[in-house]
Amino acid sequence: MSDALTYRAAGVDIDAGNAVVERIKPLVKRTFRPEVMGGLGGFGGLFDLSGRYKEPVLVSGTDGVGTKLKLAQILNRHDTIGIDLVGMCVNDVLVQGAEPLFFLDYFATGKLDVDTTVAVVGGIAKGCELAGCALIGGETAEMPDMYPPGEYDLAGFTVGAVEKSQMLSGDAIVAGDVILGVASSGPHSNGYSLIRKILERAGNPLDLDLGGIKLADALMAPTTIYVKSMLELLKSIPVHGMAHITGGGLKENIIRVVPEGLGIALDAGAIVLPPVFDWLMREGNVAREEMWRTFNCGIGFTVILPRDAVAAAAAALARHGLASSVIGDVVPAQGDERVHIG
Repeated sequence: MSDALTYRAAGVDIDAGNAVVERIKPLVKRTFRPEVMGGLGGFGGLFDLSGRYKEPVLVSGTDGVGTKLKLAQILNRHDTIGIDLVGMCVNDVLVQGAEPLFFLDYFATGKLDVDTTVAVVGGIAKGCELAGCALIGGETAEMPDMYPPGEYDLAGFTVGAVEKSQMLSGDAIVAGDVILGVASSGPHSNGYSLIRKILERAGNPLDLDLGGIKLADALMAPTTIYVKSMLELLKSIPVHGMAHITGGGLKENIIRVVPEGLGIALDAGAIVLPPVFDWLMREGNVAREEMWRTFNCGIGFTVILPRDAVAAAAAALARHGLASSVIGDVVPAQGDERVHIG
C-alpha cells in the first residue's frame, strides 16, 4: 500500500541507532572492569560485587550537565561534554568515600545524528576511564518533535560502594579542622545559564584571549574528575569530610557535610579567581557574594582534615597534578548563619 507508514517515516531511524551501538562498542569495552558480567545489548547491566567488600554500602548519584549543553551545541563541540556528565555524578558519590563502580547514560534527541552521538558517548567513556568505573549500559532515545534540530539532552547515573566502616559521614569533623580547596578546571558544569547571559551581554567574544587560552576553551574545559586522586588520599590521610563544589558554589556545598553546631569560616583572600571567573565577574558585574553561591570560583572539591595533615595531603594531590590550598577552617556555629566568608 502506498500510504503504509513506517517507524522511519515517523521520524525514528532504527538503523541509525544500531550504527551508534556498533561504533560505541569498542569505546565502552575499554571502560569495563573485571566485575562486569556480559557486554552491551542486554536488558540490564550486570556487575558482580561478591568477594570485594565485607559490609558494602552502595552510594548512588544522578545528574546532568545543565545548560553547558547549549554552549557545546553552539560551538559544535561534543567530544568532552560526556566527561562533564560523568564528573558531575562520580564526584558526588566520592564525597562519602565511595568508589564509583559503574555508570549508565541517557541520551535523548529529536533526530539521531550518528557522528554527534558517538562523539558524546565517546566522552562519557573517556570520563568513565578517568574515574575507573565501567560504562555498563545506557539509553539512546530518538524522539521526533521533542527537541529542536541539532539539540540533545543528557543524564547520567552512577553507583559506587564503600566499606561501611570507612564511609565518610562528616561525623568526624570538629572545630579546628582545616578546609583544603582543590583546583577546578573551570566552571565545570554549573552556572551556565548566568554564563550565557554574560556572554550575550558581552557580544559572545568566544575567541577572547584569557592569558593564553580562548574564552570558549576555558568555558568548555571538562569537569575535573577527582576520583582516583581522592581514593588514593583516603588510604593514607585522616580525612574527616569532603565536598564537591557544584550548584550553590562555595557558599552552599561545603556546609552540607558539616555537622550541626559547627560552621565554616572561609578566607576570601585565599580564594583567588582564575581568569575565566574574573572575566565573568567583571563583564557581568556579578557581586562577589553571587559568585560564591553560583560558581566553584576555581575550587572544584574540598577536603576537611586536621591541620597537621594538610602538608601531606597537598603533596599527595600534587603528585596527581592537582593544586590545592587552605581556604578556611571549621568553627563553632554562631547563630543561624553557619557560613562566613571574609
